Amino acid sequence: MGTEKTSDDRWYVLRDLARPNAKKPAYKQLQEMPEMADCVFVPLKQHVFKEYGKRVVRFVPYMPDLVFVHKSKEELDPIVREMPLLQYRYVRGGKQYEAMSVRHKDFEKFRDAVNTTDNVEYYSLDEVRPEIYGSRIRIIGGRLDGFEGRLMTKKGSKFKRLLIDLQECNLSAAILVESEFIQVLEKPSK
Repeated sequence: MGTEKTSDDRWYVLRDLARPNAKKPAYKQLQEMPEMADCVFVPLKQHVFKEYGKRVVRFVPYMPDLVFVHKSKEELDPIVREMPLLQYRYVRGGKQYEAMSVRHKDFEKFRDAVNTTDNVEYYSLDEVRPEIYGSRIRIIGGRLDGFEGRLMTKKGSKFKRLLIDLQECNLSAAILVESEFIQVLEKPSK
């Protein structure tokens, strides 16, 4: 990864305060820095734009201000001070100025699952109602072998999706899975 592992190995959650239509938002500036190679992750979704009368598909951030960075706080502080459009997200109800972060192991699991497919849907945990959560499942075989999560159930949908949550930052990803690789661990209680 380019960083030394510490006992407090975390991905910090930052805010990009640039306007959504900015040419050079803070996350792009971070990605261009050589010391930030493989240390920046932005959840992206497909969006269709119309340019000169033609439809163009581009990837844009799911939340315009959400950026994950894998650096120690000591390394990240000077970068955040240097970039006026970048700041830490803070834990609501936590200690004063407690920066929001996600454990490395949890985030790597989330990122690996998201990077296995192009068809990812992101949700805030508020959007994922308990009725949508299905059985607790594990994927056996295929590209997502070993992943566990909840089966997303939508009426009328012929596709099955695995929901993987990041509780710390209120984010959930729904990833398409093949039916033959699903092992049910626990049925939902009604």
